[in-house]
Amino acid sequence: MKPQGIPYYLKVTAIAVAFFCSCDTSEKEQFNLDQFRGEPAAIARDVRMVYTDSFRIKAILTAPLHKDFSNLSLSHSVFPEGVKVIFIDELKRENIITADYGTLYDATSLIDLQGNVVLQASDGGLLKTPQLYWDAASDWIFTEETFNFSNPDYDVIATRLDTNKEFTKFNTGKLTGTVAVQEESNQ
Repeated sequence: MKPQGIPYYLKVTAIAVAFFCSCDTSEKEQFNLDQFRGEPAAIARDVRMVYTDSFRIKAILTAPLHKDFSNLSLSHSVFPEGVKVIFIDELKRENIITADYGTLYDATSLIDLQGNVVLQASDGGLLKTPQLYWDAASDWIFTEETFNFSNPDYDVIATRLDTNKEFTKFNTGKLTGTVAVQEESNQ
């Protein structure tokens, strides 16, 4: 009698099982698959983010929807259903910005606000523009879009705005409107 070996179909099955069982997708590879698809790493509803510096609240961001794309090479978050940011100064005065859409870039702390952007200043000032950037690291606000800014002393329409969040340092271009100025005596 001839010794019988392992049947051919069992050999093929054993090799196939070993091959497929050894294929393990690491977490890093799964992370890269998400990056390739461009899907968010996380999605949250009704978010509230508080920005602090030296135990002092500087800003509070709220939004109905937050998509976190920290899994992409350009790490960022989007607020596709609108965003509201309340800036709080040292005297606890609040300036409020609302927009239809927002993007927060993690590496630069830059927030890109788009669509019906409205800034309500604590002194009664009102700024309206289609797009506004806020640099959180330097507390600086800027846009290249046309904007309208009004308060008791100003009523201006201009393109290009470059200012601190208190509007005490103010650069603009193509300005029209009225600006109250105070004449100083030479005494």
